[in-house]
Amino acid sequence: MKILIADDCPLFRDGLNLRLLEIFPNAKTEQTSGFANTIKFLQNQKDVNLLILNAEMQDMPWQEALKEIRRVSKALILIISTSADARTLKTILAAGADGYLSKRADADELNLALRLIKNGETYISQNNNSGVPLNNLGGTESGLKTLTNRQSQVLDLIAQGKSNKQIAYDMGVSESTVKLHINALLRTLHVSNRTQAVVTAQKMGII
Repeated sequence: MKILIADDCPLFRDGLNLRLLEIFPNAKTEQTSGFANTIKFLQNQKDVNLLILNAEMQDMPWQEALKEIRRVSKALILIISTSADARTLKTILAAGADGYLSKRADADELNLALRLIKNGETYISQNNNSGVPLNNLGGTESGLKTLTNRQSQVLDLIAQGKSNKQIAYDMGVSESTVKLHINALLRTLHVSNRTQAVVTAQKMGII
């Protein structure tokens, strides 16, 4: 796996690099600074599997940069920044990014985000400052969309008393993917176990 870290701060890049190698010990990591250099790197290096991209770099508008990056590369894209409002999050996903992670996220959330994205899911950091819950970009006031469709499906199956193995079979995914979804929904609902998740979701009207 080849990962490119694009950020203007060398200290941040180096720290993130260490975390990434803890999560993916066999990964090869590269670093760039600035959108233009990142685009040029991706044009020449077609084997990048994952791009972690700081949307706050200043050499060009991030929307324009992301559009060009998506044109030249098939890499998964995780956007990072110090904050993002709901409109920005929608634009990020519409432009082809696979997820958003706040720079305030801890190592556990980074791990969760990367593994979900790697499994073809979308991740939106809970610490996004958008005023909406994790993965809820629809602006609903009912609380019915605080989880992704896959997380809601997992929660419904948990409420039916099914084990991770049974959930994986029903959804046609691996048990490890089910565990990732469970970890994500526990974070979203601010609970520590499956039982609390079901009780909280019932109170919110999610299930």
